[in-house]
Amino acid sequence: MENIDDTDKLLLRALQADASESLETLAARASISVNTCWRRVKRLEEAGILQKRVALIDPERVGLGQTVFVAIRTREHSAGWVERFAKAVRAIPEVVEFYRMAGDVDYLLKVQVGSVQDYDRVYRDLISRIDLADVSATFAMECIKNTTELPL
Repeated sequence: MENIDDTDKLLLRALQADASESLETLAARASISVNTCWRRVKRLEEAGILQKRVALIDPERVGLGQTVFVAIRTREHSAGWVERFAKAVRAIPEVVEFYRMAGDVDYLLKVQVGSVQDYDRVYRDLISRIDLADVSATFAMECIKNTTELPL
């Protein structure tokens, strides 16, 4: 871990829980001055530890309540193919997470859609963009835990 101390961890935990907290609130929580708090947060941003601050949206309330995990196997592994594949996947907004894997599956996608029909449209879009050996979808029945907070 980079040069972060207990105060930095406290600030990071607080920002993960609620990035809209004021500097004054964060400073009080950490028992430091507002200026010191601002400098620490700025340093964490500049170091790339604190990447960005976002709003989390309830997918159900915006009509995107179906989570699909898509396992992909491929016959091709060349650098050029991987670049084309990554570009194709990044162009599909419903793909919210994208991983290269070790083991039996080459790539894993997390897709957020409103319905099975919406997933089918995403699937057809994906296979029209690039040749894949096998695409297998698993539909989540229930989300039991979902957090963006890292255990610092």
